[in-house]
Amino acid sequence: MKKKLFGNNIKPSCKYCELGTAMGDDKIQCSKFGVVKSYDSCKKFVYSPLKRIPKKEIQLANSDVNNINF
Repeated sequence: MKKKLFGNNIKPSCKYCELGTAMGDDKIQCSKFGVVKSYDSCKKFVYSPLKRIPKKEIQLANSDVNNINF
């Protein structure tokens, strides 16, 4: 099995689907099913890595690691 860009265990969600367009307020305009909630999914799901918003990095508080110059 080929390894996908962000892993093989991506949960299907309309907010990552190629067929959906964000409308705001946690709603997606799907080209197949109309207006749906962002956490819904269906059998037509096609993952689009460009719609994925990565989680922010955790900053360590009061650590000397942040002050190291390379």
